[in-house]
Amino acid sequence: MEEVVFRLEELLFPSIADVAVLSVAVNDEAVRMDAQQARVGTWQNDDMRRISAWAAIFAIPTMVAGVYGMNFEDMPELGWSYGYPLALGLMALASGLLYRAFRRNGWL
Repeated sequence: MEEVVFRLEELLFPSIADVAVLSVAVNDEAVRMDAQQARVGTWQNDDMRRISAWAAIFAIPTMVAGVYGMNFEDMPELGWSYGYPLALGLMALASGLLYRAFRRNGWL
């Protein structure tokens, strides 16, 4: 009976040591994967921030052009000789200010 127990211990202990080594290796790999996922998440957040900034910059000219595209008859600036250049200047100024603000805050 003692021989069987001794033989069983002789067979199991190397396997237990192998399991311990594999457990450490799997744990190390899991830590690396978590770090990589955190980096990817940060990259995605940076990309979304840039996309959102550009969308905001292009939303202002779209809004102004949408108002002018409604073809109202009683818009006073439509009769002015500088009405359209003023609207284009307003769009450029607002977009430029947004670009500057986003650039200053690190979004672009």
